[in-house]
Amino acid sequence: MVALRDWLKSQRLAQHLTMRSLAKRMNKPHSFVQRVEEGDRRLDVVEYAQYCIALELDPRIGLELVLKHISSEHPEI
Repeated sequence: MVALRDWLKSQRLAQHLTMRSLAKRMNKPHSFVQRVEEGDRRLDVVEYAQYCIALELDPRIGLELVLKHISSEHPEI
């Protein structure tokens, strides 16, 4: 989802972290962060939580973005 991906990237950039430094915090190769930010890879819920922990973010904020996006695209839900 673009909104979540953009939020995660903006939070990384706001903290002046490179993809490599974030990946190091997560014990992942830098290509992991790159593929997530480019939309080539989706995060499962555990990976999302780890991503948020590495960025010191409240994962509920990103989930709220997802829910807002879904409700705007599908008001019947």
